[in-house]
Amino acid sequence: MTNSLIIQEIWRFPVKSVGGEQLRSAAVTEFGIAGDRGWGIFDVETGTVLTARRSPELLFAQAKLQSDGGVLVTLPDGTETADDAALSAWLDRSVELRRAGDEGGTYEVPLDFENDENWVSWQGPAGAWHDSARSRLSLITQSSLRDWDHLRFRTNLILSGSGEDELVGSTISVGEDVELEVTKQIDRCVMVTRPQPGLERDLDVLRTINKERESLLAIGATVAASGTISEGDVVAAT
Repeated sequence: MTNSLIIQEIWRFPVKSVGGEQLRSAAVTEFGIAGDRGWGIFDVETGTVLTARRSPELLFAQAKLQSDGGVLVTLPDGTETADDAALSAWLDRSVELRRAGDEGGTYEVPLDFENDENWVSWQGPAGAWHDSARSRLSLITQSSLRDWDHLRFRTNLILSGSGEDELVGSTISVGEDVELEVTKQIDRCVMVTRPQPGLERDLDVLRTINKERESLLAIGATVAASGTISEGDVVAAT
């Protein structure tokens, strides 16, 4: 790395593929930021956890974690709810708001992102509705973001500086307590092209990442030591 990495923003997404909340500080557990992807919208008919890959309308809702550990979803019309019937009516299918547990979710992605065709599925890990057990917490620098809106990438930590890719395979400290094992660069899919509030559908985002970065943007990590992180904390290799 050519310079120090500093946490500029912390983001938690309590419901998978639904808009999240910015935090000044956050607890970090073995599953990442506490409450991140702690809930998912489960499609009763298909047995999958919905994501914006298949259901881009999810990105137009917002979720926040409640003090009792529950979650509240704000629908595009401003309705605040955690009711399965209300969510089902909004999405026009039978769904249930489910807390993550001992069984991981089944997810889907189109191999042909230009046309949303050739879908494949896989099983995610338990504990939180994350796509991969190797990526419980994600990080990206402002340099890698360029002029893209960070919300397209649903990354937990936005850092000043550059050079996060160089951290893959190393242990890093975040603040005073937290240690992360950086396991991978994150593969990007059709989700980064989806529209959401203030952003139009943009296939060029993924075309550029595929061409210039071999489909990889941001890094994923597992948690080696839990603790608390805050804006302004230094991120450094140990």
